[in-house]
Amino acid sequence: MSQGEVLVPLDGSPLADEALREALALFDAPVTVLNVVTPLDSGMSEGGVLQRDEQREAAAMERADSLVARASDRAASQGRTVETVVETGEPAETILAYVEANDVDHVVMGGHGGPDAGLAERLLGTVATKVVTESPTSVTVVR
Repeated sequence: MSQGEVLVPLDGSPLADEALREALALFDAPVTVLNVVTPLDSGMSEGGVLQRDEQREAAAMERADSLVARASDRAASQGRTVETVVETGEPAETILAYVEANDVDHVVMGGHGGPDAGLAERLLGTVATKVVTESPTSVTVVR
């Protein structure tokens, strides 16, 4: 059966790594890994003008490039290739925008949840909860 793209959002967590393993094992379809770099808040300079911390921003982009490169290496070790994408934005919104703009048939992602969140957020994590509830396509959450 022909399948469209499988999207795997990566954040560097063990659950995201597991999501990539699951996607590669379960789907015989093109896999894209997406890392979303969250924009850094601007800080106030001595003159009161908002400035970005360029070193922190460069480090965040370097980390993102490293994450997707590692994912590409992991896929290659399994005889597969993955498309790699790095975007900047709010994670859930960026993932959903990518799904809408591309031929994504399935999202496979890690779920994170903490004890201070609501029930759904505790079970899935806030980004995963938003993607599950708003995605126009199927979503598998790896726990």
